[in-house]
Amino acid sequence: MRTDQSAALITRAGIHAALGDPARLAVVEALRLGDASPSELQSVVNLPSNLLAHHLAVLQRVGLVTRMRSEGDRRRTYLRLVPAALDQLVPESLAAPRVVFVCTHNSARSQLAVALWSRRSGVPVASAGTHPAPQVHPGALAAAQRHGLSLGRSVPRALPDVARTDDFLVTVCDAAHEELGATGRLHWSIPDPVRVGSDEAFDQAFDQLTRRVDDLALRLTTPAPADHHRSTP
Repeated sequence: MRTDQSAALITRAGIHAALGDPARLAVVEALRLGDASPSELQSVVNLPSNLLAHHLAVLQRVGLVTRMRSEGDRRRTYLRLVPAALDQLVPESLAAPRVVFVCTHNSARSQLAVALWSRRSGVPVASAGTHPAPQVHPGALAAAQRHGLSLGRSVPRALPDVARTDDFLVTVCDAAHEELGATGRLHWSIPDPVRVGSDEAFDQAFDQLTRRVDDLALRLTTPAPADHHRSTP
């Protein structure tokens, strides 16, 4: 693990630990929309002054809360939530020039993932299979149509014909993940709807993919032009 990653994790762990106490979480919630003096805050969170002072010291130590002197009554102080402090709880963003969803046959899950990604993110996307089927499965086509998406004229393709060295590979089936090993960046263990064949199975796979795609799309962006050199397909 890189030193900067380790330091960021330590910082985030400290913030999580500080917020693990209900009283401190109540203080942070009280300060989210405005500043308050200790006496004002005390009445809001209903804590005795000595206990409040202890919790404030913990929050200040992890960088969540800061204290400022009043410009009016110079004896008074105000407590303020540090701008963007809670943003540190969100894992760092990821960058890649393209996402490639991979499953064994590239006939259902990876095809649905591409359609969902295209609706959710502007990052380029493709799909592939470790052992591609002759065509996209009819159940996947029907599931996409039920949910207002189209798989167009997609055809299954082999991973070596699609992959680039700088792709962000996401395996969406266990067999592909186990075959590729460390090649993939992420793995989503989505049950194969083709094995069951029912509309319900395809809809369940679609729902799982929707949640996963939404989560990843919030974090993954394309890198700045100077940050990478696109390889040739």
